Amino acid sequence: MIKMTLRIIFVLAFIMFITALIIDTTNNRTLEKPFNDLVDKVVYNAQPYPKDRVKEEQIRIYEDRIVINVADAKYASFADTHSQEPFFGEGSNAIQIAPESPQDIQLGDVITYRSTDSGSLIIHRVISIKNDENGLYYTLKGDNNKKPDPERVRFNQVKSVLIGVIY
Repeated sequence: MIKMTLRIIFVLAFIMFITALIIDTTNNRTLEKPFNDLVDKVVYNAQPYPKDRVKEEQIRIYEDRIVINVADAKYASFADTHSQEPFFGEGSNAIQIAPESPQDIQLGDVITYRSTDSGSLIIHRVISIKNDENGLYYTLKGDNNKKPDPERVRFNQVKSVLIGVIY
C-alpha cells in the first residue's frame, strides 16, 4: 500500500513538472518570471549575459552596408588560446568600448584586462563582482576554462568591454 502511494505521488510530481516545463516554454517569459528564472537555472543552466550596450536605434541597415553608431568603438581580434570557445576564437572579429566607471561592468560582460601576473591582455567573462580591503574587484573566467582566472581584477586594469562579435 505504501509503495503504491509513493508511486502515485512520484507520477503526479513528474506530470506537474512536465506541465510546468510546457507552460514555461510556450508562455510569455515575463508572465511567470520567478518560475522562468528557476527553470533557466535548473534545466538550462543559464548564466548571466552581457549588458545590452547597442540599442536598436544605433543600428542602421542599408542595401549595401550596416552601420552601428557607437562612439569611440575599437576593433578587436583574438589570439588562439581557445579560452572563449565556442563564443569566439581566433579569426573572430569584435567591437569593444572603454568602460567609463566600475558600474559600467556587470556580471556576464566580456572584458579585456591587463594581467598584473603576466602583463598580457586577457579577454574573459565576468563571473562575480565583489569588494575586499582594496575595493571592488572582478573575478573572470574563460567560457571554455574549468577554473576562474587566479587574480582579482581591478577597474584600473580593465581596458575594454566587448559589445559585439561578428562571425
